[in-house]
Amino acid sequence: MNLHWGALALAITTSMVGQTLLKAGAGAPSFVTQLFDVRTMIGLALYGGSAMLYIVALRKIPMSVALPSTAVSYVVAALIGHYVFAEALGIPKMAGIGMICLGVLMLTIG
Repeated sequence: MNLHWGALALAITTSMVGQTLLKAGAGAPSFVTQLFDVRTMIGLALYGGSAMLYIVALRKIPMSVALPSTAVSYVVAALIGHYVFAEALGIPKMAGIGMICLGVLMLTIG
């Protein structure tokens, strides 16, 4: 079972790195230029890898737990947005992050 939880954690991490690279490539002057930006191509490849890891996780982890657990990526996305892309992180977002964390915790330990 630990292998499957590890696969889920790695899927979430890989997905987040991929999303960050997609955001980094979003400054391209056009959509076509962005598609061929190396950051976008690596980001898309990581997304595919993340899906494969998620499939491994689903072999033993119930979907009703695995899918909501990916909500951890919302927390990481908010933090990356704030620290890497200088996006605002106010009280409402921080409260939402806390609720997401509590919900994921309740699902995984219950």
